[in-house]
Amino acid sequence: MARLTEQEQQEVIRYLEANKPLPDKYRFLLFEEKREVELVWNGKTSEVCNIVLPFQVIEQVDEPRAEKPEDTAAQMSLFDERGRQLKGWTNKLIWGDNKLILSSLKNGPLREEIEAQGGLKLIYIDPPFDVGADFSMDIEIGGDTFTKKPNILEEIAYRDTWGKGADSFIAMIYERLVLMRDLLTEDGSIYVHCDWRVNSEMRQVLNEVFGRSNFASEVIWKRRHGHSNSNTMGMIHDTIHFYTKGPKFTWNPQYTPYENWYIERYYRYVDEETGRRFLSRSCTGHRGVNKVVEWRGMSKPWRYSIESLERLDKEKRLYWTKNGEPRFKQYLDEMPGMEIQSLWANIKFLDSWSPEDTGYSTQKPEALLERIIKASSNEGDLVADFFCGSGTTAAVTEKLGRKWIVSDLGKFAIHTTRKRMIGVQRGLKAGVKDYRAFEILNLGKYERQHYIGVNPNLREEEQQKQLEEKEAAFLDLILRAYRAEKVENFACFNGKKAGRLVVVGPVNLPVTRLFVEEIILECRKKHITKVDILGFEFEMGLFPNVLDEARAKGIDIAPKYIPAEVFDKRAVEKNQVVFHDVAAVEIKPHVKKNSVAVELTDFSVFYSQDSISNAEATIKNKHSRIVVEKGQIVKVSKDKNGIVSREVLTKNWTDWIDYWAVDFDFESKREIIREPEPETGEWVEKWTGDYIFENEWQSFRTKKDRSLELKSVFHECAPGRRKIAVKVVDIFGTDTMTIMEVTI
Repeated sequence: MARLTEQEQQEVIRYLEANKPLPDKYRFLLFEEKREVELVWNGKTSEVCNIVLPFQVIEQVDEPRAEKPEDTAAQMSLFDERGRQLKGWTNKLIWGDNKLILSSLKNGPLREEIEAQGGLKLIYIDPPFDVGADFSMDIEIGGDTFTKKPNILEEIAYRDTWGKGADSFIAMIYERLVLMRDLLTEDGSIYVHCDWRVNSEMRQVLNEVFGRSNFASEVIWKRRHGHSNSNTMGMIHDTIHFYTKGPKFTWNPQYTPYENWYIERYYRYVDEETGRRFLSRSCTGHRGVNKVVEWRGMSKPWRYSIESLERLDKEKRLYWTKNGEPRFKQYLDEMPGMEIQSLWANIKFLDSWSPEDTGYSTQKPEALLERIIKASSNEGDLVADFFCGSGTTAAVTEKLGRKWIVSDLGKFAIHTTRKRMIGVQRGLKAGVKDYRAFEILNLGKYERQHYIGVNPNLREEEQQKQLEEKEAAFLDLILRAYRAEKVENFACFNGKKAGRLVVVGPVNLPVTRLFVEEIILECRKKHITKVDILGFEFEMGLFPNVLDEARAKGIDIAPKYIPAEVFDKRAVEKNQVVFHDVAAVEIKPHVKKNSVAVELTDFSVFYSQDSISNAEATIKNKHSRIVVEKGQIVKVSKDKNGIVSREVLTKNWTDWIDYWAVDFDFESKREIIREPEPETGEWVEKWTGDYIFENEWQSFRTKKDRSLELKSVFHECAPGRRKIAVKVVDIFGTDTMTIMEVTI
């Protein structure tokens, strides 16, 4: 306290005795503070997630190459006989919470693979900065547009991002930016896309994470030509903050065509013989040229040698002024254009009729990402996007010959990106260009300590107490809605109903394979044969493998989705909450000599969102509402006289299908994860007991083409018994898989 006056010392003692926080001024008086400006928000902490979870490969997608590989050692080691990639970097499409993904990439075994590719050179992110965003998606069905509400995981992500306003958004993005910074190579760069809502806060967070000295540019993207607003100026631009990790970074100047005013002003001369526009540049007075020599009777400090001047004159590259002065002709058509500046006004926002439009609400144009990726990376570099949305970053990166890692929390985003990247592979294949395989990954297990609603500012014991209270209240709510009786003295089971035990999955995390394996273990110990698992979300690729494993052990497991209506007290009290089953797929094999094709014969879903009776009671005259009830999408309308009519939009089971794919030899590729050995801590490879779905054929709808093939091509197979897997993704982005044994 040597720097404090006696009066200040007494004041500090009074605050301490009263157990009150010291005023901010004492932070600077008592402690050295190097930063002149610091961003402070409620709940700020320097702690960053360091959890490492194993990545599990759920699916590999690789359009077979047009030509079978040449019979050389190099080719045969890279591709199999089908022309599918065997070795080398495989691009990553990861579903899950990007905080856990980033932490696992930074601290886990995949970091070695990233470093072996030269490290992560460029990150572009477009986080959910819109305060009004709600993760809803518009889905076309039967000529109408149905708005799919967000699932619980997306709702929680939205609440954690915006539930406390700017404070919670800054806390969310700060921790993720720190992890991204640590993942970047020393010469790496990051571009962060935002708009007026969080622009100023984002700039301050980036200054704090990357340092003011590493600010490279603030790009203004003019996304609209005009926007009417009667109260103030129209918002027609977004901001993209460009930061580097260090003083040395990749930079490739990009150019845009000269604007007409620039051409008219500077390239105003026209060559009489060729009609080419040119700019006349001085041949003298060049900086650094001091030697005066004579050429054609003129003594000048020429910027060119006499030999060069003679050659240029012979080639008619000199323009002679009226005063007899030679000037060099710089032709317009030989120039790359104008080097890009920080105002980007020549990249239009996507129109709904654009060929690249996927219908994803936050999709950005490929031209925008192309400029960023070309400027701040080179061919072969690794590029990442941890809020990938519709997959624009992955699509452009692949087309430009880079490698990529992208992730998203929403299954619909992962599915949209999967379809888009298959289209990119097909396009590159048609153009006889190289492309890489990509794989879809899950985080193999989730930690439950980040439970919903626990105050992080409490002491550890208080946090644990609050966690237990919240979990107990959540379990009571779900069991009451499911009309199940609570049970005690089980490790996994929470209730029972009609002779079946009931397990409730976590509120803010998917039901994972590890979670189900623990249930199977307790079933075997206590001779339990019938179980219902209730979950808001299930890990991709979880079924039917785990169900088959349980069935082989005499355990009947029924997974059921928990609807959002469980949080509606009135719906619970009226027993209106419907827990729907996981979708079911039916297929039929067609065997012909040594080949097999697969026909999709049925697909059953059991979704509910809103109800017909509620829509009929609440919609106004001359209005309509689309609802989902027990696997049917129904349009409920009310005319001017209040007469209600219903129209079923899902007229056929195929209306529910957006995409399906076939793996003709499902058990040919084992799913391997890397986990630390408990005793040594070394990373070791372990087989999960499951297999990777190798996407060998697929049919899917696009915005432009809504048709769907229901029978695959015939696929040549080796004789014998094999398992064929079929994966179906519905219009909500949820995947379902079935497996069938066939004999060829």
